Amino acid sequence: MDATQIGLFDIAARRLAWTARRQEVLAQNIANVNTPGYRPRDIQPFAVSLAQVSGVGLARTQANHLSGIGGNPGQQEITVRPPARAPDGNQVALEEQLTKVADTETTQSLVTSIYRKYLTLFGMALGRGAAG
Repeated sequence: MDATQIGLFDIAARRLAWTARRQEVLAQNIANVNTPGYRPRDIQPFAVSLAQVSGVGLARTQANHLSGIGGNPGQQEITVRPPARAPDGNQVALEEQLTKVADTETTQSLVTSIYRKYLTLFGMALGRGAAG
């Protein structure tokens, strides 16, 4: 059984990839906290990324309905505009970046936990696992 063929596992895998990429971007921001002129970056929220790569779109039931606009798939980085700047032009707020790192870590833990629980449920349904 290929877990990626099940929608829930595919979304979980995408979310884990999103959290990994976001941790990379936030780590770069933190690493450049003392770099003059550095502007922090972040990636698009997961909901935006998921909507862009989703193969499901709106159906046009009449010819005069608008077809909509397609987006670029993937996890695009966006520039964050903090409210204040250091005298050297650096715009990284360390506290904000650390809060984002903690939030992303919590999301990653939650997705991993849900993924494990569903694998356990599938195993039990197939008679391969024990309750516990």
